[in-house]
Amino acid sequence: MAANFSLRQLEYFVAVADTGSMSAAAVRCHASQAGISTAIADLERRLGVQLLIRRRAKGVALTEAGSRILGRAQAMLTQADEITAGAQAEEGRLAGRLTIGCYAALTPFLIPLLVDGFTRLHPAVNLELIEGEQDEMRQALVQGSCDIALLYAFGDEAGLSRTTLRASRPYVIVAADHPVAERESVSLAELADEPLIICAEPPARHNADHWFSLAGARPNIRYRTSSIEAVRSMVARGLGFATLIQTWPTDTSVEGLPLASVPLSDPLDDVELVIAHASHVVPTQRARAFLQYAEKTLAGPGGPDTVN
Repeated sequence: MAANFSLRQLEYFVAVADTGSMSAAAVRCHASQAGISTAIADLERRLGVQLLIRRRAKGVALTEAGSRILGRAQAMLTQADEITAGAQAEEGRLAGRLTIGCYAALTPFLIPLLVDGFTRLHPAVNLELIEGEQDEMRQALVQGSCDIALLYAFGDEAGLSRTTLRASRPYVIVAADHPVAERESVSLAELADEPLIICAEPPARHNADHWFSLAGARPNIRYRTSSIEAVRSMVARGLGFATLIQTWPTDTSVEGLPLASVPLSDPLDDVELVIAHASHVVPTQRARAFLQYAEKTLAGPGGPDTVN
């Protein structure tokens, strides 16, 4: 018996489930909020079950039936994409949808470069982007909300397969007139009493605690901000210092004030930048092509540096 619902309705339902609201799903799907709402209401009528609980001013939540159907809807959309991609692959080109996740602090430094280059090579691939904290991206991979993701590697990642793109050693930034600015290296223990400025988003706090512990000291965290540019600007004004993972592309803050980067003498391990996918999922040809492109573009000394 032919299905009495459309793939478009499933796409809207999955988008609402992923984003948590009709309005956010409308933006993601380039549709009107009313169109999203009407399509899902019709889908519920045709399936004979309620998929969503509508909560005024609080977004939506999945019903038990909605939770059960969500995975099947995602699988059907993936299969539809693969049919389209397979047909176009017969013409010798990659096509279809590829959803890329990225740790938010890395997004400005990795995504524009990778998207620009990859879409030039494979214009028929429809790239979609999501970003968030490290744990959110891991969860998105396991749940199937994205195909691959760019992350930092910290310990074992249960359920994920990873490919290392590059590795960098932690270092500190200080104001240009700081006493250690011209030093060849410095220990975290020497800076332990000074104000530390960190990103409020994980894993910055974990990193600080771990690195200072290895140096036999405790961090004096003074300021937290979700903006890495704010971190750098505060450091440039002499309000404290900060620990970063990979080299920033400029040695000035957004205000144009100079900064100094100083290597750490402490025995800290390198931190790996990785591209990951769910272990239980076989990557599509599109995902494999993006992984290979990211390896070629980011690996080695010529690749762009990123930020903690």
